[in-house]
Amino acid sequence: MSLVFFHTADLNYRLQNKTALKQLLEDLFQKEGKRLEGLSIVFCSDDYLLSMNRQFLQHDYYTDILTFDVSERGGPVSGELYISVDRVRDNAHGLGVSAVEEMRRVIIHGSLHLCGYKDKLKKQQLLMRQKEERYLRLLHKRLANG
Repeated sequence: MSLVFFHTADLNYRLQNKTALKQLLEDLFQKEGKRLEGLSIVFCSDDYLLSMNRQFLQHDYYTDILTFDVSERGGPVSGELYISVDRVRDNAHGLGVSAVEEMRRVIIHGSLHLCGYKDKLKKQQLLMRQKEERYLRLLHKRLANG
């Protein structure tokens, strides 16, 4: 049984290749030396995520993802990713990539945060990007091989 669950909050969104992505995420945690207890990924609108950003982080701006680590101290990883579909689509357009590809990257990004990776400093951002690319390539390879 999978440990990764997809939900929607205030909009309809259908993620492509869910099964392959679930397996990739479970493998990501294992490869990063983390035991996964559960991961909930919630797709929502800009307004929904802005409200959460204000409520929980006191940030008054739009973002593509909020990552919440709800793990018990010293226990396996349990987390929640809240992702603005609106923001991901806008970012994808600005980056010249598909919305599907950007969504995958954002999901991997949030999962890497749950593994302990940070992205405040340039050096941390570079490592995060390298990890994102590594897992995206792995996903593409799996999808190509069926």
